[in-house]
Amino acid sequence: MPRTVVVPLIALALLSIAGYHVAHNSQRKPALAAPAAPARTPWGESIAGTGIVEPWTENVAIGTHVAGIVQEVLVEVGQEVTKGTPLFRIDERQLRAELTLREALLASAQVQLDRLEQQPRPEELPGSAAAVREAQARFEEELDRFRRSEELIGKNGPLVGRKLISEEDFAVRRQNLAVAKEQLAKVKADDALLRAGAWEPDKLVSRAAVEQARAQVEQTRTDLARLTVTAPIDGQVLQVDVRPGEFVAQATSTDLMVLGNLRPLHVRVDIDEAEIPRLRPGSTARGFVRGQTDQPIALDFKRVEPYVIPKKSLTGGNTERVDTRVLQVIFAVRASGETTLYVGQQMDVFIETSRHGYDSQTQDMPAMAGK
Repeated sequence: MPRTVVVPLIALALLSIAGYHVAHNSQRKPALAAPAAPARTPWGESIAGTGIVEPWTENVAIGTHVAGIVQEVLVEVGQEVTKGTPLFRIDERQLRAELTLREALLASAQVQLDRLEQQPRPEELPGSAAAVREAQARFEEELDRFRRSEELIGKNGPLVGRKLISEEDFAVRRQNLAVAKEQLAKVKADDALLRAGAWEPDKLVSRAAVEQARAQVEQTRTDLARLTVTAPIDGQVLQVDVRPGEFVAQATSTDLMVLGNLRPLHVRVDIDEAEIPRLRPGSTARGFVRGQTDQPIALDFKRVEPYVIPKKSLTGGNTERVDTRVLQVIFAVRASGETTLYVGQQMDVFIETSRHGYDSQTQDMPAMAGK
């Protein structure tokens, strides 16, 4: 085929293909339907705000008294707990050994005190009494010898003036009598000391040692108890962010666990500071869960937290200002079980501001709440 014919045919084919693509892509695409209609206020006048679902106790972030390695996690997410329920335990082997040592020291100190308080031993009394009698007999023997020596040296009796023993023998017997007398006094004093028992100041020192050892035991038991973190409230475990073998510190940027009492649920609503003058405490409200705008949830006013704070709960809107200050109002969810709510879920909330003007179809709106 001649070239003068082929080239125009190829050009015509390419032009036809280009025209087809232009015509096909220029067709108007059908509009996509919104996944859910936006929430609308059921009243003529109302204040709109963004709410966050939370427990009525608020979120309780669980920390630890003592830093260490987690030995065991005792609860699971969603588990119901009561106040005092163990949540997790830190490695306690060192304190267990220390407690055993201090309990042994306490037992030793108590034995020392008992030994002092039980003095004198009944077995020691007969021997002490026998020693007193022995000393008394020796004294009486020496006294008799001394008196006879006085007669023999001629100081009294029928031999007055006659010396049958020397002055040296007389002095020896007199000295023996003095020694026997002092020995008798010493044995009697020892016997009295034995029968009196332990000295009271020694008992006070021993009692103080027992109390000190007991306090150390209690201190170790307290430190040991602090290794087991327990629930401070009745509620449900909402989050667990700790595992066995992990190191936990007293100061941490993450919450090890989060607890909360979900009966009833509360909604914390942010009211823009420009809308605060229109707010009437005690007003009723309706909330709409994102994606369920056809199921309003009745909310009951609980309280206003009288402290305007910077806005933290953001919806992601293009016109939303992060630096806006808001007043937080707390509402309680009427429980009915028809709508499931989760802690942290966002809601669109409308607070009634007019005393009249209820929509007859919404005034008796059925209460819906979360579990």
